[in-house]
Amino acid sequence: MKVRSMFKVQGSMFSVILGCSLFALTASAEQLLLRNGIVHTVTGATLNPGDVLIENGKIKEVSAHIESSASAIDLKGQHLYPGMIALDTSLGLTELSGVRSTLDEREVGDFVPDVKSWVAVNPDSELLPVARANGVTHIEPAPQGNIAAGQSGLVVLDGWTSEQMAYKKPIALHVYWPDMDLDLTPKEKVKDKAKWKSPEDQAKERTNKLKALDDFFQDARAYTVARDVAKTNAAVDPGRNPSWEAMRPFVRAELPITVHADDVREIKAAVKWADTNHFKIIIAGGRDSWMTADLLAQKNIPVIWEHTYQQPAHDYESYESHYAAPEKLRKAGVKVIFSLGGSTFIASLIKNLPYEAAQAVAFGLPEDEAIKGVTLYPAQAAGVADKLGSIEPGKDATLFACDGSILDLRAKVHHVWIAGKEMSLESRHTRLYNKYKKRP
Repeated sequence: MKVRSMFKVQGSMFSVILGCSLFALTASAEQLLLRNGIVHTVTGATLNPGDVLIENGKIKEVSAHIESSASAIDLKGQHLYPGMIALDTSLGLTELSGVRSTLDEREVGDFVPDVKSWVAVNPDSELLPVARANGVTHIEPAPQGNIAAGQSGLVVLDGWTSEQMAYKKPIALHVYWPDMDLDLTPKEKVKDKAKWKSPEDQAKERTNKLKALDDFFQDARAYTVARDVAKTNAAVDPGRNPSWEAMRPFVRAELPITVHADDVREIKAAVKWADTNHFKIIIAGGRDSWMTADLLAQKNIPVIWEHTYQQPAHDYESYESHYAAPEKLRKAGVKVIFSLGGSTFIASLIKNLPYEAAQAVAFGLPEDEAIKGVTLYPAQAAGVADKLGSIEPGKDATLFACDGSILDLRAKVHHVWIAGKEMSLESRHTRLYNKYKKRP
């Protein structure tokens, strides 16, 4: 009797498990129709109204009207966009900029290309839901540091672990170009005179850093050649070096090098370096990039623009020079990607990404280019434009809907989907709001 009862229990459990599995398969195959929205396809015309049919986490069809028996959500009056992508950010690597134990955005050493930033992402960060609730669905946590700071990956804002959240890895190597500025402050006016350096010493230090950078990449290239030769001749195998092994896709120009440079001299030097060595680069920061717009366009180098709301650095610039810079770059033929930068303080403000683009629109940048600057262009830079960045059949159903243009500060996001799954819009902000609005 006991044995027979045990078999009955096990049989019942098997039925339940099988039923749950079949339900999961059925649920995953279910379709979802987003109807009557203002669909910003990004790569094509805006449909008003438009329908988007989702199946198995992918966009199956986009049209002015779709006949389907799928469960539907009426988005009448709402704007539907592809999820926004924030490149070059410390989001996920930092929590409180004033608390060192919550910061994990840099490693020790000038040359650490084998560092992988996506491994350090904190899936439980309170800052991630805040960004996601305003339509940011993917981020690039970028390693900070000296010269070759490490590799970055693209991270999706959904998942229990950093491994689940890693959408594509790696997508770039980060190089911080040596500062070209000289501090001309006289020694007698410096508080810590032990740290004072003459202009000649500063120039020498910069030259040494540039030489070290070039030598490191040349060594990595020689290592790559030796490793390739070793495939056919084991006798000359140089062995594995973790740092140089990490460099192989970058010295081959299979993946881009994100060069962090602001000064016009830094940008020109970085472009010449990349051109000489046949590297594929992206300029991040790019404060003075508008001064070299034609050169960047000629070399097909995109710019991750991070200085929208920062004060102009030169006394000869007008107040709006940073607002107007994206349009100057666009006119020259440069793709502009909007970002707030990798500062640990800025991590909590990534939700404001679309408003960086909106300010450029107010100073001449076409609205469709601004939208591309937070969706399609970052997807292209990250090498995922076949899956993200626009609303097209075959791409991931990673979308968000809001009650106005996302470039309008007053617009409120009502829905966010990542790979067809609707995400919660709850965050620390909403929890605190609901708590304190009930305060007597």
